[in-house]
Amino acid sequence: ALTLLGVYLTIGGLRNLCFGPSLDQLVGMDGEIWTGKFDFTLLRPVNVQFLASFRHWRLFALFDLLLALGTLSVGIVQLQHTLTWVEIGSFLITLAASVSILYAILLIFSALVLFNPGFLYTWIFDSIFQMARYPVNLYPGRLRLVLTWIVPIGLMTTVPAQALTGELTPAFLLGSIAVATVLVLAASAVFRFGLRRYSSASS
Repeated sequence: ALTLLGVYLTIGGLRNLCFGPSLDQLVGMDGEIWTGKFDFTLLRPVNVQFLASFRHWRLFALFDLLLALGTLSVGIVQLQHTLTWVEIGSFLITLAASVSILYAILLIFSALVLFNPGFLYTWIFDSIFQMARYPVNLYPGRLRLVLTWIVPIGLMTTVPAQALTGELTPAFLLGSIAVATVLVLAASAVFRFGLRRYSSASS
């Protein structure tokens, strides 16, 4: 449980450090899309998705990240399990896949604001994401399926934790990479489509 909580806090810390602050600036009644400040982002000669995702960093999130890594370390010690290089490599791969999945989902929800600037889609996901702090096996069968492959919040935390405990199967390792790849590509497509529907403040 501590290992899973440590993974959950680590992913949340990485979100709050890099791409979370930038995507949060887009949404809401005072967000850049609603107020029209997003027009200045579109005028810059750089990739719009990259700029909208990584412009703002919240350095105070480094303290959250240190707390998360501390919790993760305590969980690993409590497991009394000697990590192998394969398990460490699998953990890093699945953690990167989990962060990519989280980024893709947040980008999709942020892109939906381009269609309806007044609706706070990200608040919906933040409520659902709280369920990721518990092992996905605790949930009933159908809900477990939804939280693993449809809204893969369980995949984000359970799979990296399984990599540290030596319980990760090759199927879930490859599955997490595949889900992350598909979601990132889909999120980019949705964001580009939303940009074509976006009505600037000056139009």
